[in-house]
Amino acid sequence: MATFIPFILYSVVFSTCFSVISSKFSEQSPITMKDMEKKTSLHFYFHDIPGGKNQTSTAIARPINMTAASKSFGITFMADDMLREGPEPTSKLVGRAQGIYGFASQQNAVLLMVMNFAFVDGIYNGSSLSILGRNAVFDNVREMPVVGGSGVFRLARGYALAKTFSFNLYTGVAVVEYNVSVVHF
Repeated sequence: MATFIPFILYSVVFSTCFSVISSKFSEQSPITMKDMEKKTSLHFYFHDIPGGKNQTSTAIARPINMTAASKSFGITFMADDMLREGPEPTSKLVGRAQGIYGFASQQNAVLLMVMNFAFVDGIYNGSSLSILGRNAVFDNVREMPVVGGSGVFRLARGYALAKTFSFNLYTGVAVVEYNVSVVHF
């Protein structure tokens, strides 16, 4: 009988550590994946061309009544921009930045970015990261949150640092350096 009591005590403690809450609506597991998380750092260049024969973004909305004080407020673009290894337009294509960005400030050049970085190269081919955030384009470095991902980046969270490499005021062509850090499974 004395050896039976520790067995019962062990069984109760062990079963409560590994119990699963389950129903038709949800399921929870007591096992955490912290030890399985990976950190990935990416470095690439975003190439945005808003006009010309190689156009990669286009205005899809413009305010009806634009005032002199807010010349760009409300202008919204749809983009399918190239993500390249380097700032040169001939450098290796590693992905596409697909989404929407629009001028969200009446006083400054601030964009609301809603972008998916869809990768087409190496182990990241077919995977994507989702960016949603504020991009104050004239700040030296801008930080935007990574709010999710797919494929290799499933359940990703992290941040993207953007720094303008070059910008042509007349054509609107911009090359932006991105350093992205994400944690994912």
